[in-house]
Amino acid sequence: MQPIHELLNRIHWDEEFAKGNFELGFLDRMEEKIIRLPFRNIVFVQGDHYFFHYMDENDIEHDVPFHRIKAVYKNGGTNMAASRALAEVDKI
Repeated sequence: MQPIHELLNRIHWDEEFAKGNFELGFLDRMEEKIIRLPFRNIVFVQGDHYFFHYMDENDIEHDVPFHRIKAVYKNGGTNMAASRALAEVDKI
């Protein structure tokens, strides 16, 4: 198992590993459900080790803490990470 921020860094920086379409599944507290968000829509701020950012369909910026990430998907496939900010890279 690997901390989610390490997996996200690998997807972001390792071109060979990152081939394909990744999505994050995170818990939305307001809607009380898992939201799937394409990795390409996510903004990471250098030095911020706690949040990622994205713009919704109404151009409202959201800050989401990494601990709300519950899943990582590749090519629309099955959940490859679950369980409070941990991911298992071998399943990707």
